[in-house]
Amino acid sequence: ARALGLPADPDELARVLLHHAPRPVDTIEVESAVHPRTVVLGSVYAGVDALANRHANHARLLRGAASYYAGGLRAVATWRAATYRVTVDGEEHTHRGYTVVAANSAYYGSGRMIAPGARVDDGLLDVVLIRAAPRRLFFTLMNELRTGGHVDRPEVRVLRGREISVAADREIPYGADGEVDAVLPVTARVLPGALSMLC
Repeated sequence: ARALGLPADPDELARVLLHHAPRPVDTIEVESAVHPRTVVLGSVYAGVDALANRHANHARLLRGAASYYAGGLRAVATWRAATYRVTVDGEEHTHRGYTVVAANSAYYGSGRMIAPGARVDDGLLDVVLIRAAPRRLFFTLMNELRTGGHVDRPEVRVLRGREISVAADREIPYGADGEVDAVLPVTARVLPGALSMLC
């Protein structure tokens, strides 16, 4: 909804429902050993963000935003850089760091702008790679997700493609639109115009 610019106000949203025409938007097909085929709308991510999400989903004492904040702190405090093999449209890249995100939408998490250049209707996925960095710098990068300013840092690389495969040198969790119950390797491919949305 955020990526499509849908209003939060009920009256304005009703006007969209009554008067606007549907338009095609892209989706992501996700494949792994655990999930032979899943379709999501926003992003697929592998690394510290997926670990934080897993911690939050299993929190017993905290709920809501507090569970995600605590899960994030726990994930970053225990994370050690992984070596990833990221293949984008057949070209392999080696990446050592915190995460790899294949984004159809600019946003993930609770409104964080992980991929400011991503568009839901361009037939491409933006692949954001955050390299290994001191933890204090990583927290700065995480704060910059509010504006998308992190992509200007040398620790962040952005690629674009239609099909992305991600593997790692150890067991790394991956998530897809908030659901985390699998580990790498995973393949994500864009399905151009696969969904009609009123917006």
